[in-house]
Amino acid sequence: MCISMELVTAVLGDHGQRPLDDYVVVTAVTELGNGKPKFYSTSEIIAFCRKWRLPTNHVWLFSTRKSVTSFFAAFDALCEEGIATSVCRALDEVADISVPVSSQSARDMENVLRDHPPPPCDGANLDLGLSLREICAAHRSNEEQQMIALLRSVGPSFCPSEVDWFGDESHPKNADKSVITKFLQSQPADYSTSKLQEMVRLMKEKRLPAAFKCYHNFHRADDISPDNLFYKLVVHVHSDSGFRRYQKEMRHMPSLWPLYRGFFVDINLFKSNKGRDLMALKSIENAVKDASENDGQREKDGLADGDVNLMIKLKFLTYKLRTFLIRNGLSILFKEGPAAYKTYYLRQMKIWGTSDGKQKELCKMLDEWATYIRRKCGNDQLSSSTYLSEAEPFLEQYAKRSPMNQILIGAAGNLVRTEDFLAIVDGDLDEEGDLLKKEGVTPATPEPAVKEAVQKDEGLIVFFPGIPGCAKSALCKELLNAPGGFADDRPVHTLMGDLVKGKYWPKVADERRKKPQSIMLADKNAPNEDVWRQIEDMCRRTRASAVPIVADSEGTDTNPYSLDALAVFMFRGKLDKESSNAGYVLLMFYHLYEGKNRSEFESELIERFGSLIKMPLLKSDRTPLPDPVKSVLEEGIDLFNLHNRRHGRWVPFESVVHLVREELKKIAKGEYKPPSSEKTKHGSIIFAAINLPATQVHSLLEKLAAANPTMRFFLEGKKKTIQEKLERSHVTLAHKRSHGVAAVASYGQHLNREIPVELTELIYNDKMAALTANVGCVDGETVVSKNEWPHVTLWTAEGVTAKEANTLPQLYLEGKASRVVIDPPVSISGPLEFF
Repeated sequence: MCISMELVTAVLGDHGQRPLDDYVVVTAVTELGNGKPKFYSTSEIIAFCRKWRLPTNHVWLFSTRKSVTSFFAAFDALCEEGIATSVCRALDEVADISVPVSSQSARDMENVLRDHPPPPCDGANLDLGLSLREICAAHRSNEEQQMIALLRSVGPSFCPSEVDWFGDESHPKNADKSVITKFLQSQPADYSTSKLQEMVRLMKEKRLPAAFKCYHNFHRADDISPDNLFYKLVVHVHSDSGFRRYQKEMRHMPSLWPLYRGFFVDINLFKSNKGRDLMALKSIENAVKDASENDGQREKDGLADGDVNLMIKLKFLTYKLRTFLIRNGLSILFKEGPAAYKTYYLRQMKIWGTSDGKQKELCKMLDEWATYIRRKCGNDQLSSSTYLSEAEPFLEQYAKRSPMNQILIGAAGNLVRTEDFLAIVDGDLDEEGDLLKKEGVTPATPEPAVKEAVQKDEGLIVFFPGIPGCAKSALCKELLNAPGGFADDRPVHTLMGDLVKGKYWPKVADERRKKPQSIMLADKNAPNEDVWRQIEDMCRRTRASAVPIVADSEGTDTNPYSLDALAVFMFRGKLDKESSNAGYVLLMFYHLYEGKNRSEFESELIERFGSLIKMPLLKSDRTPLPDPVKSVLEEGIDLFNLHNRRHGRWVPFESVVHLVREELKKIAKGEYKPPSSEKTKHGSIIFAAINLPATQVHSLLEKLAAANPTMRFFLEGKKKTIQEKLERSHVTLAHKRSHGVAAVASYGQHLNREIPVELTELIYNDKMAALTANVGCVDGETVVSKNEWPHVTLWTAEGVTAKEANTLPQLYLEGKASRVVIDPPVSISGPLEFF
């Protein structure tokens, strides 16, 4: 059995925040044997830990559709301000089962051991020595000495030799790379070994993005001989695409063992004595065969349950601020400067879907952090393992300046108390006013979803994330010579990469500074994120927008360009005639895009630059290339030439030029709508509401005005302000400030469902007006609003908040408001949404 634990401590590197106390929790339990390892489910881990009195994390179980949808909605409501106290409180309310873990449990265990001492045994009364923090504090300046001191402290039974960690002159720590090859070629001595070989062999054959590192196992130093070698093999999967490809193989081979992000195994390579071990080897072969048959029978449907489980990490902004925006941005800040750091953190916030208001607050804080830490450290980069020594005091002082800063930072240092933080976050803010405030905030960076026209005093950079042979030079030439340009009076010029001496992109930046209002056609492949960051920085510095043009292709599981497209690029790529390895150069460019499928590739470009133009390449109704072409691309070039002459596979180049030119015209004029990046819309939730069609509510008001002269007089004087309200007319069901996160999250099960709403009366006075709303049913279940008076706010006078409309029924009873009954009531349906 293998029990995996996570040690949480303040002295072995910084991550998020430093805990006040060191603790350890069980994260996984695995039963090992001759068959497939059994990984315990969450509920089994809890039962196991309760039985053996082992510590676990706080665990919540969600076993119904309602609780699961409420969980994700609760995260969206808390993602920008969640700290442990507020998150635990909300999850306790929406989970089916909550298993809390208290720091008190450690003291309870101490009391049990004191009151019921175990029987005496050797070593029970030994002095355990210094604590973890004391050992680390005594060797703070030298990490290796710190490790040696820790190993010596745990004693020889746990660590009989330091050689296992550090090696020695005769035994270096790292093993030869040929160990993997020898391992795959060896006869497996048991079933588990055969399954591991199968897994590693497949990963190697399919060239999955993973690292295989071997180390000498010095725990077995006394047993090592030329014919008996011991290693530790560490497997690390670098990219998520590796899992997608492996799971695809598992569908064809259900007996494959599942793949995990990182794991290690002990390997023993030994030579058998011929003759003496012949029967033993035959017995092993039969055992492996029998186990394989039995396992195959057990696992026919195995992929349907245990092997398809996913791990989803949901991180809160207060955590991401420290880990992603501060720690992970240190190298960029110190190596490339504040401007590059700003580009980095703005991009991160855009990926996360951070709200405009939070972006603006974070930009102010992060710019101040960058100035502070650069001034303090100069050119000496702050270590990512100890960065909190500087970040926490800075965040603590920043949080103390204002209540809004405190919400942004969360709990920092020892002086900002959780209770104060929660009092601010839970403050009774205006419900619908939150929506208005959000709409009034200027985003820190332009949103790509609605691309505005490129201003006349700005420039445009057209670039090509492509491969040699994608026709960029020919396209640039045609676009440059096209009569009328892009229906725009800005000058168009190009810079051909092959003719530029020195570095290309700094030269483009120089040209941009000389001609800031021009449209630059960057005639050079821009194949990776390093180049894209340079273009982003250039746009920011020289007031320009950028437009990527990519050859259209269906791509593969791990590359945005298909092998058909690569064959075309190889066929028509005009590389240096003196190059003896032109095919290798093209394959090198192709490999630069490895790790992203077509959807991920396009999504990232749209997120970065707000637009994307697809350049047609191959006709969709073409005959597919034969399988041999896909595996042997050199032969594919000849086959492609034959097929092209016979079937006319390419899209005519004149059509390509026309399409790209028209798309560029749209972008220059601001008429461009980017294609969907196929990513889930996400962001912080404030309230749940039924969104009503503005046209139907407006039609109802017109009918009321026509039938009631007093009503007509009231509405006519407020047409403009009422129209603005109607654009976002909704019935608020629950607001996280007034009703709590769990109340808002409970509507997650009905998200995007059409809900009928019956409007029965209009109540108004000289300060506000609203329609009474009765919320209907969905799937036979009545949707109950948490508001005492469900309503649609139509109008509020200047200085009156939308929340005050809640008082209209009481004002009517007091004779301070008027009412118009809608007879018969009007029913309008709209989707339930989170805002």
